[in-house]
Amino acid sequence: QLQLVESGGGLVQLGGSLRLSCAPSEFTLDYYAVGWFRQAPGKEREGISYISMGGGIPTYAEAVKGRFTMSRDYANNTVILQMNSLEAEDTAVYYCVAGASRYTDYGLSADEWDYWGQGTQVTVSS
Repeated sequence: QLQLVESGGGLVQLGGSLRLSCAPSEFTLDYYAVGWFRQAPGKEREGISYISMGGGIPTYAEAVKGRFTMSRDYANNTVILQMNSLEAEDTAVYYCVAGASRYTDYGLSADEWDYWGQGTQVTVSS
C-alpha cells in the first residue's frame, strides 16, 4: 500500500510563499500520476494541480494558476508544490495524491485518485 507523507505546511503572511513536499513511504513515484488537492473549512476538496503518469507539464486550477508551481524531484523521489503570492483563500489542508492506473484519466476530480496523504495545514494570515 502506497503511503504519502506531506511536509512544509505552516503559517505564512499574506503575499508570502511556502513550499510543500510529498514523499512516498515506499516505491518510486516515477510510475504514478501525482497531484495536489486542498480542503478549506466547510468546503469540498478542490483539485489544485496534477502531472499525468507519463510526465509532461503540470495542469493547474484557475484559482492557483500563475502563483503555484508543481514539479517532480526525481532524484529525491518527491513531488513539490511551490506556492507564491499566497492569499487568505489559500488557507486549507493540502493533500498529496497519487494514481496508479494506466487506464484512468487523472485530473482535478478527487474521486479519480487512488492514494492520499494525511494532509498538511497551510494558514495564510492577513
